[in-house]
Amino acid sequence: MRPESPNPNTIVWFQDRFVRLAEANVNILTHGLHYGTGVFEGIRGYYEPQQQDLFLVRALEHYERWKKNCGILRINVPISAVNLVDLTAELCRRNNFRSNVYVRPIAYKSSARIGVHTDENDAYALIALPFGQYFEKKKGLKAGVVSWRRVEDNAIPCRAKICGAYVNSVLAGDEARRNGHDEAIFLTESGHVSEGATCNVFMVRNGKLITPPATDNILEGLTRASVMELARRELNLEVIERSIDRSELYVCDELFFTGTAVEIAPIVQVDHRPVGSGEIGSVTESLRSLYFEATRAHMPGYRNWLWPVYSSAVVERTA
Repeated sequence: MRPESPNPNTIVWFQDRFVRLAEANVNILTHGLHYGTGVFEGIRGYYEPQQQDLFLVRALEHYERWKKNCGILRINVPISAVNLVDLTAELCRRNNFRSNVYVRPIAYKSSARIGVHTDENDAYALIALPFGQYFEKKKGLKAGVVSWRRVEDNAIPCRAKICGAYVNSVLAGDEARRNGHDEAIFLTESGHVSEGATCNVFMVRNGKLITPPATDNILEGLTRASVMELARRELNLEVIERSIDRSELYVCDELFFTGTAVEIAPIVQVDHRPVGSGEIGSVTESLRSLYFEATRAHMPGYRNWLWPVYSSAVVERTA
């Protein structure tokens, strides 16, 4: 995907105030820029025309995770997760977004100096932008196992979206695309399947839905958790978290990625071999449909996942 350049007049939250994106700049010596000392999140919002509302998906959980992960780098975000969601909803309203959006919170070490040692100077910002499909292909993706290994938890924890760790993903994604694939698949140092460059991996084999465990250096994804819940509750599938061997990717029935940005992305080829029949599988298609319905407020049982942007403002004004 080649996203369009964001509108410089988009309103963002920066240095504790609403400003234009064009005004939200940092010093070239900022610690987070030089040493990767930042933590980010990604939150999807889906606009439902019939209800004329924009629904932020699992926003509270995203912010709770973000604040915990910031603690790994001793970055303090001095605002509660609930208030961060309220602030995000206000950000969307100020931009009058009537389309799907992607929200990028980022916190970082903000001292402007040379030196790897950190201090207590922290900053954070919230950015929301119109956002469509991450992968343009609708007939399935081609994935490839790359030579780069997933960074180990004892080096840089993958369960936290630490900015510097994503050099690992950049290298993997570049190798995958140069080898004719759409996305990379990492192995751990022990040779087990970990995840994609920016997404979790699921495999369907012998009627079971299987995904690598947190101990295989994955991000504990909220979309991953959502898919597991949908699979159990709606499809009555057995969901297993266990290590996956590389060769299992070649003999499984279905394979797909999940993530906030990628949503549910079917994989029809891995390492130039067809996955199953080489077409999008029935389990993948069912889960993709269920996820679409749940995140657009079409399924009452999953409304607790959603934070309405425009109707919540009405509630606040009339309360």
